[in-house]
Amino acid sequence: MRLAQPLLRRKLYKRAQAEPLYGQFIEERFGHYTQSARQDWIWIHAVSLGEARTAAILLEGLRRAMPGMKLLLTNGTATGREEGRKLLQDGDVQVWQPWDSPDVLDRFFLAFKPKMGLLLETEVWPLLVQRAQVYGVPIMLVNARMSEKSMQQAQRWPALMRPAYAGLSAVCAQTQDDASRLKTLGAKVQGIFGNLKFDAKPDTVQLALGQSWRHQLTAPLVMLASSREGEESSWLEAWQTFIAQQPDVRVNWLIVPRHPQRVNEVESLLQSGGLRVSRRSTWGQEGPSLGSDSSAETTHPTTVVLLGDSLGEMALYYSLADVALLGGSFEKLGGQNLIEAAACACPIVMGPHTFNFSEASEAAQTSGAAQRAPNMAEAVRLAVETVLNKQVQQKRAHQAAQFAQQHGGATERTVLAVQELLNSIRD
Repeated sequence: MRLAQPLLRRKLYKRAQAEPLYGQFIEERFGHYTQSARQDWIWIHAVSLGEARTAAILLEGLRRAMPGMKLLLTNGTATGREEGRKLLQDGDVQVWQPWDSPDVLDRFFLAFKPKMGLLLETEVWPLLVQRAQVYGVPIMLVNARMSEKSMQQAQRWPALMRPAYAGLSAVCAQTQDDASRLKTLGAKVQGIFGNLKFDAKPDTVQLALGQSWRHQLTAPLVMLASSREGEESSWLEAWQTFIAQQPDVRVNWLIVPRHPQRVNEVESLLQSGGLRVSRRSTWGQEGPSLGSDSSAETTHPTTVVLLGDSLGEMALYYSLADVALLGGSFEKLGGQNLIEAAACACPIVMGPHTFNFSEASEAAQTSGAAQRAPNMAEAVRLAVETVLNKQVQQKRAHQAAQFAQQHGGATERTVLAVQELLNSIRD
């Protein structure tokens, strides 16, 4: 890891060409800081965008239970850092995740001396845990998940990974399956706490705006949500085949790529397929534009695709959509979070690959909040079939909202576990 540091610098400089934030504060990744030190930080590590949003839910509960707490926030990606910046209050500090090597981690722990560390979901780094033990910093893995694939990968490196999981002070697992796999790796699982994401409350302003824009559309809207590389081209092929067979179907489409740096690439793909693109950044307060025609009535929705090119507006997009296809589930990527869609009362169509959220996806399917499709072509057919039947769409929207409401409470349980660990340190 020490020898790889020059390679990391090179990678960061290349990434910064597309996302400038990667080129900022680079020395923080190597343990060099300008912030003044404290000795009472609650350290939260939220590597990327999804974890940063989850951290916001947990942090709200922690601040209620521990007024005056000071946050030390680390992130690993540009989108995670940008989202994490919204969580800071006076006296809080945000830095890049320290590179997992002894010299860097030593500087990190000596600079900040956190009271404890909270790692979100899957972010267990062997040397980080080992150096935390050296400096007497308890580490808790919260909202923890472990897929079968990830467990098998960890088992290939037992000399590294078993001490790392065994070195965690406590683990708050999302599900029984997660708990069992984490125990197999030697982790001290404190209990099954559920998923913090179920406690998220969608932005009410975004919800209202999305719903008002939806009412302006002359045809129902289907969303490809948090799409990953390869999925947009699969969708384009599936949709072109579908509309060739059923040319009279009127359905609007919205595509929101998971990673914002891919928006231009996705736009080019859609245009190469003969579609016009209307980007969110061009809509203003009037809502989506369906093309050059001023009236949506004169523009057939199959010729225009809406493209989400903004961050932090998923509640807006989900409330605008009548049904969402779950990105990351049509390639072997494990699926993205479906909970936010359900909380916005947006029914879901999943692909075959949801191993990152297996229990949540199965529960959503059982409840009627989600449907499963074996491939993109079938997903397109199911989604269109749903939105063209208003009664079915409304029923599934209601089931989605109920599903989200029935699985809350993880935040309160996790906050109590954090307080118990802190009390044990003082004792």
